[in-house]
Amino acid sequence: MGREVSESCIDSLLIEMVSTYCNRFYANKPELAARRIEAIGYQVGHQLSERYTMERPRFSDHLEAIKFICKDFWSELFKKQIDNLKTNHRGTFVLQDNRFRWLTRMSIDQSPENGASEDPSIMADEKAVESMHLYFPCGIIRGALSNLGIPCAVSADISNLPACSFVIRIKA
Repeated sequence: MGREVSESCIDSLLIEMVSTYCNRFYANKPELAARRIEAIGYQVGHQLSERYTMERPRFSDHLEAIKFICKDFWSELFKKQIDNLKTNHRGTFVLQDNRFRWLTRMSIDQSPENGASEDPSIMADEKAVESMHLYFPCGIIRGALSNLGIPCAVSADISNLPACSFVIRIKA
C-alpha cells in the first residue's frame, strides 16, 4: 500500500491556503491570490502525474491522456473516477464530478428561513469564495496535462454544489 494523507488534513490545508492567500497575502488583489493558488496546484499536478505515469508508455493522443486523468489520476486523488466526460472533438473537454470531494463539506444555505441573505451582492461574494477553492484543482489538472505534453487552460463551474465541472481547452 502506498503512502496516503488523511482527507481532513488535505481539506484543512486547502481551506487555510485559500484563506491565507485571499485574506493575508493578497487581501486587496483576488486575481493575484487566484493565480498563486492555481500555480501551487500546477506544481502539485505536475509532480503527481510524473509519479503516476512513471511505469506507463507515453500517451498517443490528447483523448488518451484525458481518459487517464478521468480514470487513473482522479482515482488516485479522490478514490473515484470522473462521473462524465464530454468533448467537442476540437480540443475542449468537460469533466463532470457529481460529488467533488473537496466541495462536499462546503455549502452555503441560501434558504430565507435559515437566515440566508437574498441580497445579490452577498450571494456573489459567497460564489467568489467558493470559486477560489477551485483554482487549486484546476491547477492540478493543468499541471498534470502539461507534464504529459498537453498545454491547456482549465476552468471550473460549480452551479450545483457539490457537483463540479472542469473545462479543459487544449492550446494549439
